[in-house]
Amino acid sequence: MAIRVGVQADSREECAEGLAQLVDAGYVPVMLPALVTGNRWIARAVPPKTRVAPAGDDPGRGPGVSG
Repeated sequence: MAIRVGVQADSREECAEGLAQLVDAGYVPVMLPALVTGNRWIARAVPPKTRVAPAGDDPGRGPGVSG
């Protein structure tokens, strides 16, 4: 599932400010402010990629350690 967050504004400056707030919250911009139909501005951002720990029985314990 792809998560995207959009900003819609009446001016380029408002749109850029909204995108900056998303970036401050940790999002990554994927579309800078662009003028679209209806004289509106939009921008998009996505959550940062996160690392997933490798699957395993118990990564905190080494071999030879009894329960």
